[in-house]
Amino acid sequence: MRVVDIIRKKRDGGRLTREEIAHVIAGTVDASIPDYQLSALLMAIVLRGMDDQETAWLTGAMVESGARLDLSAVHGPKVDKHSTGGVGDKTSLVLAPLAAACGLVVPMMSGRGLGHTGGTLDKLESIPGLSVDLDEGRLQDGLRRVGCVVMGQTAALAPADRRLYALRDVTGTVESIPLITASIMSKKIAEGIEGLVLDVKVGRGAFMKTAGAARELARSMIAAGAEAGVRTEALLTSMDAPLGRAVGNALEVVECVDTLRGCGPRDLEDLSVRLAAQMFVVGGVAVDVLDGERRARGALSSGAGLEKFREMVAFQGGDVRALDDPDRMPVGPLREIVTAARTGVVVAVDAEAIGRATVLLGAGRDTAGAAVDHAVGALMRRKPGDRVSAGDPLIELYYRGEDRLTPARRLAAEAFVIGDEAPAASPLVLEVIR
Repeated sequence: MRVVDIIRKKRDGGRLTREEIAHVIAGTVDASIPDYQLSALLMAIVLRGMDDQETAWLTGAMVESGARLDLSAVHGPKVDKHSTGGVGDKTSLVLAPLAAACGLVVPMMSGRGLGHTGGTLDKLESIPGLSVDLDEGRLQDGLRRVGCVVMGQTAALAPADRRLYALRDVTGTVESIPLITASIMSKKIAEGIEGLVLDVKVGRGAFMKTAGAARELARSMIAAGAEAGVRTEALLTSMDAPLGRAVGNALEVVECVDTLRGCGPRDLEDLSVRLAAQMFVVGGVAVDVLDGERRARGALSSGAGLEKFREMVAFQGGDVRALDDPDRMPVGPLREIVTAARTGVVVAVDAEAIGRATVLLGAGRDTAGAAVDHAVGALMRRKPGDRVSAGDPLIELYYRGEDRLTPARRLAAEAFVIGDEAPAASPLVLEVIR
């Protein structure tokens, strides 16, 4: 079997066989296929696509390229959640402890930020001492003792994805639904979970700008999950404006703790509860979404979710005192407030522009492996629908140096659109796909 023939077949619009896909993934892992041939095949897939069966075979081959966790010794339904990424999207840190407090086992393997969106691991690492590097033994111990852990991908899980993603990132081949599906789902399936809830973001601050594209991605991932025996459901959710008020690692953790105390932003609380409810339905601990929401809000109001978060932070070596004393969290030493230029109503806030502004401040990364500054970021002082007078604060920037502030300030100011009439209310959850 020659790789060049597989490249030609896909280039000409042919359907790859299971054996051909397995051959490519094996050569990806053992490095017998050079980067230039893999890159050519990736571009052919971007241009010609893959059907659901090909995508399922690709996902399965990537799962089989490494280990698959066996969580049978941990009692309880194993359910995870994955978001396609957004600005201020910190729901994982709220819903994982809520879900664990209500009887689910949540082995959440998360990622780091790249581009204008933040990464869950970067956020958690702003808690002093906390480690996201857990081996399988520590993972299983944490799931038995706490019920949830949030950790990085281990070297043993889906190793083919690491090489393919690194190539996609530098060859203009990220935007492919089959490749996105295989990358996300291979890692989730390898976790050994029984159910998965997908939060597929739609809008200016999302990778999927239209509901049609988001719907196609959701259906592709659901099909791949079904092929692997993992019950998978998806919510399409709005990402035009940042979620919550905090954007930036330590600031977002503080906001998550506030939310678990019942005093966080309403949109963050509502979406976290809704996603947790869907996890309960998928995991079989709730009869329907309304029952799931009731359970999640019960864990919120009783403080059980916050206690689970404390347990998780302590298990992963974090300083629990920082959850009660925000001064123990890293905070940018300098602050700048961007004000409204006119009186009116905030019609829109461009989430991508806010995300890019915080990356300029140092809260994110433009290249994989770059360091992030956990202390910098932004706090939204106004959201869409809020009335403002000229000079009122719109957003507060936390920064370290003037060289970073100037371009970030310009982007943040341009992100706000102020008009004369309030915008129509937009739901957070746009659609549920099963």
